Amino acid sequence: MALLMGLKTVSPADLQRLLREGAVHAIDVNSPQSWAEAHVPGAKSLDPAGYGAADLPEDRTASLVFYCSNPWCRKAPQAALRARKLGYENVKVMSAGIQGWVGAGLPIESGAAR
Repeated sequence: MALLMGLKTVSPADLQRLLREGAVHAIDVNSPQSWAEAHVPGAKSLDPAGYGAADLPEDRTASLVFYCSNPWCRKAPQAALRARKLGYENVKVMSAGIQGWVGAGLPIESGAAR
């Protein structure tokens, strides 16, 4: 498993498997416009700079996977590091972002912004 800014990363296929198993919370930190176009099914949309512990699961041991737009975007790792500072222990990043998810041919949801 690779590291990005000190965080473990997961592939789109790994995230899909974890979601299917109900073992993870996917968190999209893209813009509301990007969210409306395409997001990982079941993902929660959060403002990467403005969220707090109340926006995340109560269980600080819950598995969280943050993602943004693509491998060069740093919003997801920064948001994930913020979650870690809030006391979350199991925080990862899907570094491929929504572009990698779509590129892997995985299903998406679209619709209303946050």
